[in-house]
Amino acid sequence: MKHISERLLVPETVAAMSNEFKTNHPYPHIIIDDFLKPETASAAFDNFPPYELFNKKYKGLNEKKAEGSNIEDFNPIFSEIINDLSSPDMYKWIQQVCNIKEEVVMTDDAEGRGLHQGGKGSFLDIHIDFNIHRKHNLHRRLNILIYLNKHWLPEYGGGLEMWNPDVTKMEKVAEPKFNRCLIFETNEISYHGYGRINVPENESRKSIYGYYYTQTRDGAVPYHDTVFKARPEEGKLKQIQTDLKETTKNTIKRVLKKVGITFK
Repeated sequence: MKHISERLLVPETVAAMSNEFKTNHPYPHIIIDDFLKPETASAAFDNFPPYELFNKKYKGLNEKKAEGSNIEDFNPIFSEIINDLSSPDMYKWIQQVCNIKEEVVMTDDAEGRGLHQGGKGSFLDIHIDFNIHRKHNLHRRLNILIYLNKHWLPEYGGGLEMWNPDVTKMEKVAEPKFNRCLIFETNEISYHGYGRINVPENESRKSIYGYYYTQTRDGAVPYHDTVFKARPEEGKLKQIQTDLKETTKNTIKRVLKKVGITFK
């Protein structure tokens, strides 16, 4: 793994991170600063693609952001980082840090890896993620996010919020600092998201994302898509609109998946 900081590979460090991951609240997670080697992080920041190059744009009731799974259209540094994140050595490291006995994999598609970007007004409402890969029927276990926001200011907002299981209280915020990595367990209570950001026109919230899967999972539940929840302070109308949309969306997608039709 030529782009990951070597200090993170030391056995004693791995053991300490493993303990931190499993004891953190409100669900297992770990925040790792200076995750990439300095020259790698700087190269990724300097060559981060413009918003227009991202192949998916989301703008709706519960989210406003761009997703770029078209890695081949970006600077080669991103393919190299993704290759590290999906290497056998990284799989072994992830299993050790995150206490997963099953073999993990990252798929080579939008449901496995890519880039995220959000400009002024970007937001991602509180949600849990889809739990099963639509095509390969793998169980989604972990999210990894590497933030590339070199000049980020606190007043911009955009911290990754971690909420309690019934979405009544925000328990923790991970600020999207430059070269900070956040790894967290994907489960039925791992509610997370970020509020509307207030950045200058020439600034954006940038990150690399990756999702890790296993063939099986203890306590697995039937397939569902992303499930959004309104924040407590957002009012009844937003809550009703969100619940209605999510119930309808997940019902339709569940039925279509049973007959072999999948889409994002």
